[in-house]
Amino acid sequence: MSAPAIVLGAGPAGLAAAEAASASGQSVLLIDENSAPGGQIWRGGPQRWRDERASRLWEALRARTHVTLLAGARVVAPAGPRALLLETADGALTQPWEKVIVCSGARELLLPFPGWTLPGVTGAGGLQALIKGGMPVAGKRVVVAGTGPLLLAVAATVREHGGEVVALLEHRASADLARFAARLALSHHGKLLQSLQLAARLRGVPYLRGASVLAAEGSGRIERVLLRQRGREKAIDCDFLACGFGLTPSLELAALFGCAVEQGRVGVDGAQRTSVQGVWAAGESTGIGGVDKALAEGRIAGLDAIGSAPHARDLRARGTAQAFGALLAQSFAPLPSLRAMCTGSTIVCRCEDVLAADLSPHTGWRSAKLQTRAGMGPCQGRVCGSACSFLYGWEAPGLRQPVFPASAATLALPQTQRVDTVARAHPELPQQQAD
Repeated sequence: MSAPAIVLGAGPAGLAAAEAASASGQSVLLIDENSAPGGQIWRGGPQRWRDERASRLWEALRARTHVTLLAGARVVAPAGPRALLLETADGALTQPWEKVIVCSGARELLLPFPGWTLPGVTGAGGLQALIKGGMPVAGKRVVVAGTGPLLLAVAATVREHGGEVVALLEHRASADLARFAARLALSHHGKLLQSLQLAARLRGVPYLRGASVLAAEGSGRIERVLLRQRGREKAIDCDFLACGFGLTPSLELAALFGCAVEQGRVGVDGAQRTSVQGVWAAGESTGIGGVDKALAEGRIAGLDAIGSAPHARDLRARGTAQAFGALLAQSFAPLPSLRAMCTGSTIVCRCEDVLAADLSPHTGWRSAKLQTRAGMGPCQGRVCGSACSFLYGWEAPGLRQPVFPASAATLALPQTQRVDTVARAHPELPQQQAD
């Protein structure tokens, strides 16, 4: 049998790519750094999924003995021209590749404001992930703030698990939201229905439009949120503050292969091929668009990787989902007024405790890193890089290998040591044995 097609990321795009590529008998190795498949959207593993599409994909993959999931493995760096260096709980290994489909997803755009580093302050998607992972919120008072439809989904998750959503703060004004709803009614009826269903589940929650966060306050952890709406300031007591200002594609894995990046996302053609021979990309890494876009692009990439033409329905679904993503970007791009949240004494680089006042005199990343160590902590600028791009107009910092933090033992693994297989496969898919 030919070498396995490798799919990096087991979220919706990765699962769809693996299913499409393996349908004709092609062996597939699905690699994900989490302990269970699903990614952020379908977090929690098969036992907690409610989306039938996720369950169908998983059941199809389980039925194929030529598909293997390598869970708890992180790609660190190249291990030669056509091999990847991986780090797992059982140690480091190298994995040769011929065809790779990158489904690395996205991460939240976190914008700094006074108190955003207090315990209890999270990203909107971050809080949702914690809840799906089992963190109890029953009886806790939660404020969800920022902009975009994700806020509704997060608030609904909080309510579903017994938390009290004391306020939902949307930075966009009512007129902006009305225009977005009108566009949904014209072209995206399904998304409009989803929004209305979420709104119904949140009946009774104070929904403050045109509201912005001024600060999070508390002794040791968050106790209250200060906000401004229509020129008036107000304080709301809470146990958690979840802030969401949008998503940004995760580009680390694509950069590792040398794929071209265009306008902050991995550049692909109509078959999801990147600029590098043998490498495809699908999902949020090619542009934010949600689960529908991820599924369609994943299927197209998986089919093209085995030499099959995409289905017309997948092309139609991708076009519709990409149009929805463009509408989201147009309707909920962070407004310049959000820069006012960050004061001179606000920490921007939380890894190195660098304040905004230390960064504002600089003209770009090079100068800032040399003088302040911004972007030189464990996250390597993943959080503060996007924030500084928004605050100061800087280009995001370049990524260097290793693209993720790794142990010295992993980096010391000789490139001549070849381990093609690994023992941390998901228990519901075929186990691989180490040589």
